[in-house]
Amino acid sequence: MILSIDPGNEKSAYVIMEDDTILDKGIKPNRELLCQMWGTTGDYDLAIEMIASYGMAVGKTVFETVFWIGRFWEVWNSKARNCTKVYRKDVKMYLCNSMRANDSNIRQAILDRYPAMGGGKCPQVGTKKDPGPLYGVSKDVWAAIGVGLTYQNDPQFKV
Repeated sequence: MILSIDPGNEKSAYVIMEDDTILDKGIKPNRELLCQMWGTTGDYDLAIEMIASYGMAVGKTVFETVFWIGRFWEVWNSKARNCTKVYRKDVKMYLCNSMRANDSNIRQAILDRYPAMGGGKCPQVGTKKDPGPLYGVSKDVWAAIGVGLTYQNDPQFKV
């Protein structure tokens, strides 16, 4: 199983996946997610999106996000669990085969991987009455799913 995180400076999106099945998901304040990670038992891998420098100036929120990445990593690694950094470029290339991919391209690539089992306009997500496998996924949880799928399936992450 994998705990996949799209980190933020105050809140982070997470997904717990087994193969491509989403077992849990959400967006939590970083302190709450950190406490949840500390109390997690079992043999999970951590895949966390890592920030890369592209030569542009960054602000306080980027440094705060990097700080939280380190805290998440430390808690997970303290229990001798596997931790892997997944860069956004890796997600773009694995899911879309293009560095030009944006959030909507990544979302569509994720939708294309899941069966259309629910109701409504987007049966992979579905409706409350007829949910699909991605029901309840919103905002940065899409990015966390992208990190998890990339980690699980991209050969570069296999040891």
